[in-house]
Amino acid sequence: MIIEAHPDGHDRHLCGALADAYAIGAANAGFTLRRLDIAKLNFPLLRSRDEFESGIVPEGLAAAAEAIQWAEHIVIIFPLWLGTMPALLKAFLEQVFRPGVAFQYRNRGVAKRLLVGCSARLIVTMGMPTPIYRFWFGGHGVSGLRRSILNFAGVRPVKQTLFGMVEQVDEAARKRWLTKVEALGRRGV
Repeated sequence: MIIEAHPDGHDRHLCGALADAYAIGAANAGFTLRRLDIAKLNFPLLRSRDEFESGIVPEGLAAAAEAIQWAEHIVIIFPLWLGTMPALLKAFLEQVFRPGVAFQYRNRGVAKRLLVGCSARLIVTMGMPTPIYRFWFGGHGVSGLRRSILNFAGVRPVKQTLFGMVEQVDEAARKRWLTKVEALGRRGV
C-alpha cells in the first residue's frame, strides 16, 4: 500500500513523483497495489481519548483502515515539516491506527499488535541535508513514527529513504532519486 502524505493535493510535487515511481516499479514486478493520497480525504480530527479508544473509524477512512490491515508492506511518502511528519499525516494515522485496526488493548500488559507480518518503508523529503537531520537532530520525527506508531502496531521492519536539499538539487539528481525509488518498488521493499 502506498500512502502519499503530502498535504498539498493541488500542486504537483516531488512526493507525488516518488509515489508514482514506486508504484511503477511495484506494478512492473507484479505486486498488487493500493494507493492513497491523504490530501484528497476529508476526515475529522480526534479530540479526545474516548474518541480514539472507543470511537469508530470515520466512514471516509474505513477503506483506508481496511487497506492498512490488508497490506503486507506499507510505503508512506511525506515531506518533513518542522522536523517531523505534516499534521495531516499525523491526524490520518490517529484515525486509522486505532484499537481494533492496528492494535488491541488487553486487560493487562502490552497491547496486542494487529499488524504483525507487515513491513514498511518511509520515504521522506526535506530541505536540509539528510546527515544534518540524522546526526544533529537525531532523525526524531521519522524515528518517532517508526517506533511509536508503526512498531507499536507490529509493523517491522521499517526502513527509511531520506532525500535532502530537495529545493537545490538539479533535474539529474531528481531523476536518480526516482530511479532509486522505482527500484525499491520492483523489490517490494
